[in-house]
Amino acid sequence: MRTYSKNLKPPSRDLRGNMTNAEQLLWSRLRRKQLHGVQFYRQKPLGPYILDFFAPGAGLVVEVDGSQHLEPDHFERDRQRDQCLADEELLVLRFNNREVLLETNAVLEQIAEEILRRRKSPPAPLS
Repeated sequence: MRTYSKNLKPPSRDLRGNMTNAEQLLWSRLRRKQLHGVQFYRQKPLGPYILDFFAPGAGLVVEVDGSQHLEPDHFERDRQRDQCLADEELLVLRFNNREVLLETNAVLEQIAEEILRRRKSPPAPLS
């Protein structure tokens, strides 16, 4: 699934130009390999999705959610999306806008801990 639908390129470009305040704040702390030297991409198309932040080297996806993600139908779509990404051995960390804006350092610590944890994980056995 590490490919993406070409029709997602224009909307991902639009999303990069219209990031929320929470996304802008988090991006200012993730960009340029500031966190353990890991490269993050923002609004990255992957498969049928556009990921808020993606660190392929760590197999990590970070999503910053607004309040609409608490609605039952949206919550279920997020669950299915997270499972699809997990099937590709990607871990999804979800934070809400409020957490990012008010608890930025705690959010960054959680992301950093997961990066270190995933780096220490033993490689998968060969089939």
